[in-house]
Amino acid sequence: MNKKISQQAKMLREIMSYHFKAVDLTLYLDTHPSDVKALAEYNHTTQILNNLTAAYEQCYGPLTVFGSAMSQYPWRWIEEPWPWQVEF
Repeated sequence: MNKKISQQAKMLREIMSYHFKAVDLTLYLDTHPSDVKALAEYNHTTQILNNLTAAYEQCYGPLTVFGSAMSQYPWRWIEEPWPWQVEF
């Protein structure tokens, strides 16, 4: 595995970790909406996740193709490897 792919894989792992945490906190907050501490943790996690996603997309292109990420010219979605093709 070359250095570029291993850095890409490392970034994807970190994004997946924060994404999982955000989903988990979302589910918790659905049943505990008044938990201020959990809400603060969710907001902090979401901010980190957004920053990590933006950094990843700046280096490797968009993670999704449905309007959540801008694209540089040329259209970068077709460039490989796509996020699900990165080997861990």
